[in-house]
Amino acid sequence: MEQRIVRLDQGNFSCSICLDLLKDPVTIPCGHSYCMNCIKDHWDGKDQGSICSCPQCRKEFQPKPDLEKSVILAELVKDIQKSGLQVVSADHCYAGPEDVACDVCTGRKRKAVKSCLSCPASYCRDHLQPHYDAPPLKRHKLTKPSEELQQNICSRHDEVMKIFCRTDQQCICYLCTMDEHKGHETVPAAAERTEKQKELQERRQQIQQRIQEQEEDVKLLQQEVEAINGSADKAVEDSEKIFTDLIRLLQKRSSDVKQQIRSQQETEVSRVKELQKKLEQEITELKRKDAELEKLSITEDHNQFLQNYPSLSALSESTHSSSINIRPLRYFEDVTAAVSELREKLQDILRDTWTNISVAITDVDVLLSEPKSEPEIRAGFLKYAKEITIDPDRASRNLFLSEGNRKATFVIRQQLPSSHPSAVPVYFQALSRQRLAGRCYWEVEWRGSAIRLGVSSNNSSDEFLFGSNSHSWALRCGENSCKFIHNDVRCPISSPVSSRIGVYLDHRAGILSFYSVSETLTLLHRVHTTFTQPLYAGVTVYRGSSVKFLKLNEF
Repeated sequence: MEQRIVRLDQGNFSCSICLDLLKDPVTIPCGHSYCMNCIKDHWDGKDQGSICSCPQCRKEFQPKPDLEKSVILAELVKDIQKSGLQVVSADHCYAGPEDVACDVCTGRKRKAVKSCLSCPASYCRDHLQPHYDAPPLKRHKLTKPSEELQQNICSRHDEVMKIFCRTDQQCICYLCTMDEHKGHETVPAAAERTEKQKELQERRQQIQQRIQEQEEDVKLLQQEVEAINGSADKAVEDSEKIFTDLIRLLQKRSSDVKQQIRSQQETEVSRVKELQKKLEQEITELKRKDAELEKLSITEDHNQFLQNYPSLSALSESTHSSSINIRPLRYFEDVTAAVSELREKLQDILRDTWTNISVAITDVDVLLSEPKSEPEIRAGFLKYAKEITIDPDRASRNLFLSEGNRKATFVIRQQLPSSHPSAVPVYFQALSRQRLAGRCYWEVEWRGSAIRLGVSSNNSSDEFLFGSNSHSWALRCGENSCKFIHNDVRCPISSPVSSRIGVYLDHRAGILSFYSVSETLTLLHRVHTTFTQPLYAGVTVYRGSSVKFLKLNEF
């Protein structure tokens, strides 16, 4: 008869001290079994007068138990060795080079299943059991096995570091608060972790939002590549048909036009694909950054979290504008029209219109290009409406923000001594969350004594008054006067100003215009310059005043 194979777990018949099959097994009062010589040597090796305990569960015995051979267990081990029973190797239970080893096991160490931040030590499944059974140990904080527990121990006092010093931005133990960190601002590490976790989540939300926006921009750019190629191909086809009807004199011009179209097509497609590639690279980097933050966010060890947190670089600014602005032109169709005109007027027309053909080709500018003329009515400006909100991180602390951070009101939050009236600020400032590029239009409503409204290339609102340097342009509206200010040079404006002001920006063309908005638009001032950096919308709110960025889709 074929022998029946029974598979047993070797760990059930092994001595946890020598890790071999039991030899002369004995069972001590707590129920755990060992080789007789192993447990004797273990107890004999303790200091004289110390209490004997189980190496696994740590249960203490006094007096020292008498050891009697377990006959049944010995016979079972003997049968296993003689019979055909197969014993399953328990090597997978022992710690390898990549595993965290149990700190309690003697001899060959088992894998740790948990690390205790309070002890601090790592435990295998058997040696972890007291943390589940003993009431004092149940309060300890257990985490995934970690080899970095010593990083939680204060090198100066050899105590667990459970406190975070905000003054020195480091983890400390309770004894540190009594000497070198005495008088510092300290909080529990768990509390600091909670605060940092909030910041981490906000940063992840920003990254995820930017990923979503840029993925949409990549799709838009791909569509533009296809549109450019299709329009260019059609322009080439139409131009070739027209030049076919011309005499040899025109055939040379046909070749020139084709070459220019292809050259400009390659240039424009290359520009779009270059930006597309940069966006895809940035998306990859953002996803990598998000993965790092996600890994950090699930770290259970507060100290590891806080020690690794500063090493994460701050979220860098995007290398392009927050939205891709595509010029809604017909790309190369103007070339066909110019070639048709050339055919009608033959040699004389060829000479006169050749410049027009070249201009029509080179004027194809997909990214951020717009018709050069400025709209004349409000409906024309609304095509470029930009929803503006105030960035709380770039707003004066005493500005009261409301209505979704679109309204700012001058408020003194901190009561100042009456003996120092000069200490009361005259104005507070704020910048928009959005960066401005391409063509943008927005409107504000203001109330009170005075405001300044404009744009700035500096991303801080605290360093200067808008209009006082070469990096900002501002319109100052008061109850009885209005003036444009740039680089601290004031230009009075005689036109009456309403409570609603419209601002039009063409970043590429270098145009900044201010309008008084009522039943009609009244131009107050227009600037022609060169903007070399991204801009932010800015407001200065004087004492007793308020300003609100309007949602133009509501009107």
